[in-house]
Amino acid sequence: MSRILITGATGFIGRHCLPLLAEKGYEVHAVSSQPPAESFMPDVAWHQCNLLAPHSAREIICKVKPQFLLHLAWYAVPGKFWDAEENIDWMRASLRLFREFAGAGGIRLVGAGSCSEYGLSSGECVEDRTPPHPATLYGKCKSSVASDLRSWSEKGRLDHAWGRVFYPYGPHENPSRLVAYVVRSLLCGEEALCSEGAQTLDFIHVKDVSAAFVSLLESKLQGAVNIGTGQPVTVREVLQEIGKKTGKANLIRLGARARSAQTEWLWANMEKLRSYSNWKPQFDLVSGLNDTIQWWRGHLERK
Repeated sequence: MSRILITGATGFIGRHCLPLLAEKGYEVHAVSSQPPAESFMPDVAWHQCNLLAPHSAREIICKVKPQFLLHLAWYAVPGKFWDAEENIDWMRASLRLFREFAGAGGIRLVGAGSCSEYGLSSGECVEDRTPPHPATLYGKCKSSVASDLRSWSEKGRLDHAWGRVFYPYGPHENPSRLVAYVVRSLLCGEEALCSEGAQTLDFIHVKDVSAAFVSLLESKLQGAVNIGTGQPVTVREVLQEIGKKTGKANLIRLGARARSAQTEWLWANMEKLRSYSNWKPQFDLVSGLNDTIQWWRGHLERK
């Protein structure tokens, strides 16, 4: 049985990776800064660990001795993470973890990058052709980690893939993020104050993101790999679809709020992941939003 260490295991993406890894027969060891609820994947071996502490990487790698590493942990507080100094802390912590993993003979590493490593208006992003041009500290730190991994790989030190995630949404999303905010607001009968929605982006259901990371672990793909749908859509179209499915489009207030970022056109070219792994998306935008709305209905009813 292959042993895997996953960081950020209780996060938005990580929690959806856990059942996929367990189903595939991995011995799953999950890192969390806080102890998880007892009902949270009890068949997973949990390790409470602050990865920002200087010696934590060595301690957790020595304790678990993982053959595979899925690194998803990072500072991701909505509205704050773009230019937070914590990005520098996580860049350094990630590199320490990778060095310890490689030094202990780890077989393969997969890390979570971001579409923000590209320029804000790069249009269709192709991993080996679209140059990195991050505009935020978050994007710059992610890009720096990717660059170091690429250098290590070229020297034969570490087999790895770096999943550049576009715009995930779905169950368990932070309620202040766009899709979750609008869905929750409409289901509660409240106005959703939004920008004009002119941006063209790539929205992908979180379960497809998690499945992509697991596929990357089992593939031979190297370096940066986009994780998106390859289907550009305007924010306005996404909001209109949510309004249609909830029957409360009248509560969406387009243009009531300024944009939170200056991104204009940004979506993934998905040829690399689709052609060289076993990943197939489960959701299109319509079915993904349906699933998200159903989850939020159940979540609100349980509260």
